[in-house]
Amino acid sequence: MTGSTAKMGGPDMQVSTRAFLAAFGRIGLLSFGGPAAQIALMQSELVERRGWLEQRQFLGALSFCMLLPGPEAMQLATYAGWRLRGTWGGILAGLLFVLPGALAILALALAYAQYGDVPLVAALFAGVKAAVLVIVAQALWRLGNRALEGRAQVVLAVLAFAAIYAAALPFPLIIAAAAAWGAWAARGQPHGAAAPITPGQTARTLRTIAIWGSLWAAPVLAAHAADATFLAAIAAFFSKLAVVTFGGAYAVLAYMTQTVTQTHGWISADQMIDALGLAETTPGPLILVTQFVAMLAGFGAGGTGTALAAGAMALWVTFVPCFLWIFAGAPYLERLLAQPRLRGALSAISAAVVGVIANLSLWFGLHVLFAELRNGPLGTYPVLSSLDTPAAGLTALAAILMLALRIPMLPALALMAAAGGLLHLAL
Repeated sequence: MTGSTAKMGGPDMQVSTRAFLAAFGRIGLLSFGGPAAQIALMQSELVERRGWLEQRQFLGALSFCMLLPGPEAMQLATYAGWRLRGTWGGILAGLLFVLPGALAILALALAYAQYGDVPLVAALFAGVKAAVLVIVAQALWRLGNRALEGRAQVVLAVLAFAAIYAAALPFPLIIAAAAAWGAWAARGQPHGAAAPITPGQTARTLRTIAIWGSLWAAPVLAAHAADATFLAAIAAFFSKLAVVTFGGAYAVLAYMTQTVTQTHGWISADQMIDALGLAETTPGPLILVTQFVAMLAGFGAGGTGTALAAGAMALWVTFVPCFLWIFAGAPYLERLLAQPRLRGALSAISAAVVGVIANLSLWFGLHVLFAELRNGPLGTYPVLSSLDTPAAGLTALAAILMLALRIPMLPALALMAAAGGLLHLAL
């Protein structure tokens, strides 16, 4: 579907360029609060307020996006733009969803690199870290309630936790094993009805894959050709993330944290927690934390210029694949959703992701609450005498604000930053 207008929601409806930009610009600027809030915003704007998508179309698109690696809310916006205005509409909708947050992250990363070591600023971040610990625990609880529907899913979650925490197995391997088991367990289930694939459709899909695959690879190959070792490493790692980011940003954060803090040593554990806290305050997908991490790594590797290049590289290899998945897969939406083995693989991945996020929650908790950690045969454990009492108090306050009083995330983050600053001044 191409051209300046597209008929959706009714035989005579036409979506003007001005209305399209207004709607998706508003979604991009107001997309705070994580994927659940972002999806609710799109439901309100595109289905209820403007009637551009039918409820059935919206829910089918959401299910499709949840099958894909990457940020499902950004991909849902891209899909909606594609349905309304063709490929260029999808590109524009996706960019409008990402750019406000990317610009905010750019400013925050530059400021953090300059002032993050100032004692008062560090104290503000101590409050933010406590809030992040509660936010991740909330995400774990919500996802667990949704994904763990039976004993098999609970077992998968426990095995995934043990695999990444105790055995330190790679995240992609855990996801692949869960998907294989889920697909095997779903064998024999009936297939849904789907329209046949035409030769012309196959040719268009192959052309789409070639175009977007080339765009994805271009800066990666350029970094290798220029012998830019650091940028090539950034490109390779975040490209890998783009392929394995099933289950949302929280799931892949455990893998990213392990790699950037331990394998590569690009940033510290404290900086990783700060990065997530700042990413929570911006609009757009939480996976924008990749841009922040890449910029911090770039500062350490070569200063501001390298940081800007690393941030741009991370953005490119994180989001170009999202356009590839949508534009290549959207024409096959009904066929994909009719595949029982695909649904089984997704269900198993979702269960494994719960265990991975549990590992992330424990990792954050140990680094926020204890000054000294040791490695044992079954993973990392804290030295109890090194408990950081002020950090424990801030975490308790964050839990009261966000769980008991149900204060929204952004005001709670601001209050916790203020509490960290006041505690620093008092001590």
